[in-house]
Amino acid sequence: MVLLRVGIDSGSGGIQGPLFADSSFEFICIPDNKGIDPRTYGNTVGIKGTPHVHYFPKSQQAEMTSQSIHVDPEFETFTYGDPTRPKAGLRKLKAGDMLVFYAGLEGFDFPSLPALYLVGYFEVIAAGMATEFAKEVLQRDFGCNFHVRHPSVFALQEADLVLVKGGSGSRLLKKAYCISAMDVDRSGNPLKVLAPAMQKTFGNFGGKISIQRSPPRWVDPEYVTTAAHFVKSLP
Repeated sequence: MVLLRVGIDSGSGGIQGPLFADSSFEFICIPDNKGIDPRTYGNTVGIKGTPHVHYFPKSQQAEMTSQSIHVDPEFETFTYGDPTRPKAGLRKLKAGDMLVFYAGLEGFDFPSLPALYLVGYFEVIAAGMATEFAKEVLQRDFGCNFHVRHPSVFALQEADLVLVKGGSGSRLLKKAYCISAMDVDRSGNPLKVLAPAMQKTFGNFGGKISIQRSPPRWVDPEYVTTAAHFVKSLP
């Protein structure tokens, strides 16, 4: 099992995703800085029937309406892809493993400070480097993934692209579940870490409990069964 941070945040997109008073949330993807995807914050409508641009400050809405979005992970066919070195280890995931996603959320219709929340998961059926999959498999299983659906992107990233495919048990949660607590780093700066209660479920990742902006966090084997049961029990 692996925990992975995804979605828009203050460093990539400029906002936290919106969290609502009933614990539902909107999963908002990061911007597509290449500007090639036709999906934008203006034409993508969320669970509340509202375009995603609505969740940006009014001063940014005109600019962000036409901003393309990088839809990844996508929860229609359950795929995730990334060409960067910190994510390359995801190729080691095997069928039956879980890739658990968390994201930064902040209260939108009620006061709630930014924190990190579980938002969804894949029950993995395949993972590996793009070069390991036959072309027909790439199109059949990963054709909806941002990195595969755009030929110009795929051509540049194929050699470094890791892909993960979720099975039918995968889902985007209906209710977000907070997993972070505040601490400080060595310089005394605020730092989001895995909350003590959550360490009883997921372990402490070998002492690397920072989850603010971190590489994938692998759950130690002795915690996997308990953690999987917990995640699957969430609404």
